[in-house]
Amino acid sequence: MSTPQSRLACPVVHGSPTATKGPRVSLYSSEFAADPHRAYDEMRRQYGSLAPVELAPGVSATLVVGYDTALRILNDPEHFPVDPRTWQQNIPADCPVLPLMEWRPTGSRSDGAALLRYRQAITTSINALDLYALDATVEKIAIPLVNTFCQAGAADLISQYALPLAFAVTDALLGCPPKIGQRVAAGMAAMFEGIDAEDGNKMIVEALLELVALKRTHPGNDITSLLLRHPAELDELEMIHQLNSVYGAGIELQQNLIGNTLLLILTDERFGGSVVGGNLSTRDALDEVLFNNPPLANLLTTYPRQPILIDDVWLPAHQPILISMAGCNNDPTIRTENRTGNRSHLAWGIGPHACPAQSLAYLLAQNAIDQLLDALPEIQLAIPADAPTWRPGPFHRSLAALPVTFPPSAPLNGF
Repeated sequence: MSTPQSRLACPVVHGSPTATKGPRVSLYSSEFAADPHRAYDEMRRQYGSLAPVELAPGVSATLVVGYDTALRILNDPEHFPVDPRTWQQNIPADCPVLPLMEWRPTGSRSDGAALLRYRQAITTSINALDLYALDATVEKIAIPLVNTFCQAGAADLISQYALPLAFAVTDALLGCPPKIGQRVAAGMAAMFEGIDAEDGNKMIVEALLELVALKRTHPGNDITSLLLRHPAELDELEMIHQLNSVYGAGIELQQNLIGNTLLLILTDERFGGSVVGGNLSTRDALDEVLFNNPPLANLLTTYPRQPILIDDVWLPAHQPILISMAGCNNDPTIRTENRTGNRSHLAWGIGPHACPAQSLAYLLAQNAIDQLLDALPEIQLAIPADAPTWRPGPFHRSLAALPVTFPPSAPLNGF
């Protein structure tokens, strides 16, 4: 029986979500993908702000589901660096989540001077793009896609619109020929789903080596060429991994953002008629999705330098701490009912590793959605509102399909 003195000597619980002997929450199961918000609520009820999870069989981590705790970690790179190399020494090469979590020479996996160097290279290159020209790029890609299904009166907006559009726009931004980009897209899907992830990683590297070689001899006004010309003088390996990061966000996550926002507009009466009628904007719908169903739901991974006490729990050194952007955004302690115009979500990250392409992502998704709704204003969901199928995976929030119907219409002129 403990005495008051012994309790004073050990005033906190020296447990650890990573070392827990109890069951872990599986983030890769189809059950989790079907209703992650129920799982986040249950984690908070059972564990508080820090929950023991499993990212793949045998791969444990701690998931942060408390908003204030996430802010503390993301704003403290000194104690919570992003470099995973000590952790990954004990992870098998065929681990399905390793390709998405392993160290790479990029800003998202670097701290200090290396972070600054990579960050300056990618932000300078993105900021040099003509964002006004993006409208024309999206229209040039979106309208021909709509024309492929507008006469049928039905479509799957993921496979027939969101995915090919995100793929083609990212290729255009990077100056990448479609044949190279197709291999990158296939490898990226394998990495996010954790299926044949190692092969997917190899496919991406080989394709991007071709792109870099092409742009060294045939430069243009695109992100790849701008990165090659940047004073940081990125080497071949560094170039590959900067481009890999852009592709990951530009294809997989942009597809998810477009799809998840279209689902909201088609199922929520606050947005359906209001967006088309002009009472609420597509931007409002995007922000709602970035709160509730962000395209990247769980990541922003850090690895404490030494054991550290957070919220009365000891977190072990060099073990992954993932931020649940979806879970933290919906933490009851900070959630409000009316979020119109509220952009305090964590979907883009915060602190020194925040997404450097937020404006670009907003513009792309907004234009893609507006082009579709302008072309097919009477579009309706073809399944019950509560019956979409979500792709399983510990990191993303991604629809498997988004079937819709609409009155058949003639192809739009000029395309």
